[in-house]
Amino acid sequence: MSMRKLVFSLVSLGVLAVASAYAADAPNLGKAITPQDIAPWDIAIMPDGTGLPPGSGTPREGAPIFAQKCSACHGDEGKGGAATALLPGPPRANLDGGSKTIANFWPYSTTLFDFIRRAMPYNAPHSLTDNEVYALTAYLLALNKVIGENETIDAETLPKVKMPNRDNFIIRFPERI
Repeated sequence: MSMRKLVFSLVSLGVLAVASAYAADAPNLGKAITPQDIAPWDIAIMPDGTGLPPGSGTPREGAPIFAQKCSACHGDEGKGGAATALLPGPPRANLDGGSKTIANFWPYSTTLFDFIRRAMPYNAPHSLTDNEVYALTAYLLALNKVIGENETIDAETLPKVKMPNRDNFIIRFPERI
């Protein structure tokens, strides 16, 4: 081996060793996540209601919240706007059976609560209080004629609400119900 190749090989190994040592410490971004960091986002609600927080709401309480925080996208009284309508549509006979709405598609009322709590409003997800989510869920269920206009929704009553299209689903994880 020539002296030039030997020097080049040694320099390459040296550069590689220094780069490896430097990379072991890099990039030093962030910090280790703790259970306390995860807790505010560990908010899964199961179909049977497991995980529902304390609180309650009525359709009457949900109407002004919807008008203030939801109607810009979903239109007045959920009739549709930039985002999909939330009012009942025709039953879904097949995958091409029209748009998915609360009454014709959602299998569990608790899933509706979970979705609102996690993702709505679109511009500020996870910003609603639990009472606001209960009230919005009650309002939307009442608009879809799934519950009465004077019913109160809470952790006890919400899982008992049977959605109109519940029996048209194949349950992927039946042991979780």
